[in-house]
Amino acid sequence: MTHPIRVGVGGWTYEPWRGDFYPLDLTQKRELEFASRALSSIEINGTYYSTFKPDSWMKWRDETPDGFVFSVKASRYCTNRKVLADMGESMDRFLGQGLTALGDKLGPINWQFMGTKKFDAEDFEGFLKLLPQEREGVRLRHALEVRNPTFDTPAFYDLAAKYGAAIVYAEDDEAPEWPRIDQPTADFTYARLMSSREDEPTGMTSAELDAVAARTRAWAKRGEVFAYFIAGAKVRNPAAAQALIGKLAG
Repeated sequence: MTHPIRVGVGGWTYEPWRGDFYPLDLTQKRELEFASRALSSIEINGTYYSTFKPDSWMKWRDETPDGFVFSVKASRYCTNRKVLADMGESMDRFLGQGLTALGDKLGPINWQFMGTKKFDAEDFEGFLKLLPQEREGVRLRHALEVRNPTFDTPAFYDLAAKYGAAIVYAEDDEAPEWPRIDQPTADFTYARLMSSREDEPTGMTSAELDAVAARTRAWAKRGEVFAYFIAGAKVRNPAAAQALIGKLAG
């Protein structure tokens, strides 16, 4: 069985995309409407820095087509702390801002940790115990983006699997010290692809995108896939996502 593969970018407001991804005559308030029909998912990353009002979440839900799914980057106030189990109040504030209004358009939540955060089993399990599996009748799925080599250990894989959390596969050629962990610890895969280049019209060569397509197809045999072209040459990321969507369809 092959599960859905959702491909997209981080955010949808980026001025250099105008005239490249967005038509020049498209009004800014219609950018999400346009992007959500060209891509199959978007990671909302403004939530890492601030909260949004419930009206915003309902607006995003209503502007996107059936079958479209958002992922959401968790607040930095939850993950950038010495003792992770102390994030309860920050987590409630993050989860309570209205994201459940997305309903079935809510995909995974990406909990991103700084590169200075090292793996400590007790500390991390205290964090994982706080993550709810649902809120207001909406299923919550969790992905863990770690950037310190100490996480590349079976003890971390086992802990993530125990709580059904995915480990983000993060690929960045400019950060070779980040662990590239590809472990089936949840019923979905979350990938952040950060190696697009500006000298390639589609961010990566056709052969490189073929390799990404093969990897995502393999992931889809074990569960739903969320793959995002993020960072790198940001101006090329929509083209990279569209090219990958085309290859997967072909």
